Amino acid sequence: MASAPDTLGRTPLFDRHERAGARLVPFAGWEMPVQYEGIRQEHVAVRTDAGMFDVSHMGQIETAGPEAEALLQRLLSNDVTRIAERGAQYSMLCREDGGVLDDLFTYRLGPDRFLTVTNAAGHERDLAWFKQHAEGFDAEVRDAHADWAMLAVQGPNARAALERLADGALPPRMRTAEVAISGVPCLVAGTGYTGEDGCELLIPPDRAGAVWDALLAEGVRPAGLGARDTLRLEVCFHLYGNDLSEDRDPIEAGLGWCCKLETGFIGAGALAGLEPDEKLVPFAFTGPGIPRQGNVVKTEHGDGVVTSGSLSPCLETGIGLAYVPVAAGAPGTPIEVDVRGKRRPAEVRQKPLYAPSQKPAAVKEKR
Repeated sequence: MASAPDTLGRTPLFDRHERAGARLVPFAGWEMPVQYEGIRQEHVAVRTDAGMFDVSHMGQIETAGPEAEALLQRLLSNDVTRIAERGAQYSMLCREDGGVLDDLFTYRLGPDRFLTVTNAAGHERDLAWFKQHAEGFDAEVRDAHADWAMLAVQGPNARAALERLADGALPPRMRTAEVAISGVPCLVAGTGYTGEDGCELLIPPDRAGAVWDALLAEGVRPAGLGARDTLRLEVCFHLYGNDLSEDRDPIEAGLGWCCKLETGFIGAGALAGLEPDEKLVPFAFTGPGIPRQGNVVKTEHGDGVVTSGSLSPCLETGIGLAYVPVAAGAPGTPIEVDVRGKRRPAEVRQKPLYAPSQKPAAVKEKR
């Protein structure tokens, strides 16, 4: 394989991806595996067994010091004071006008020490934003990306595979613990992006290959960014750059639940009392076709736009997320999606589009 351009980063697991026959593509400044054996096969493996994703391209910011909590309370939309020690919390990073800069997970590692995981494309911007607003706070903001490789191990059998390699108890959902996996000290978080159970592992970069190899030996199958996208879309998890952006606010994106306006975070004033004209809704095609980002959505109340779209391997139909006029946002509302000039019938659905508990027999038969 030809070497990647100098502008593309490579994770500590790059050689494992090559060895596994991954198709590598540029993504957010990194050369990343989009698939190995195939998106559908990897998707179904995660839904029915266990898969692992290299997410080492994502960024980490450490915030520590006596006023670390106060700084994050100013920056993040959720109530940081409610993160228990070894707890995790999802939040928005907003501009003053309420536009979304990023969506983040923050872990409290100690009373005055936090680790925030950023999206890869926005990491440098997020870090600069953190540092800019840290002035006047007794807190240190540090780029911790070089400290960690990151693996997401997901699926109904993911925890069982990890438990066979762990030297201690895995954390429950939305909690973290320091656990050695196959003898490698890891920060293990009970979080994920697939709708399935599992954990995310933060691993010393020079030991990440050993953890990957151990999980592979336990039958955990490599999965790429393609399956990660279809999995998160089935359960209606947002993707920054598609469903979230600086031009959209958390209220219209349906994320008001993680915006605690009373904390006075940056952007709270702009969101107070906001009544959006549009809302982000999940939808499914009722006939053939596959929606894609940017497709125009036709409704009785005006046009909307698809932000994420794909074929659902579990539902075997086109699905997506779209911003539509609020009046067209009720589940069951018929809509049409313009796919390359042809209007495809669809309807607004409830979240999630696919519940992991469904486990239809068709999915199991495809393994």
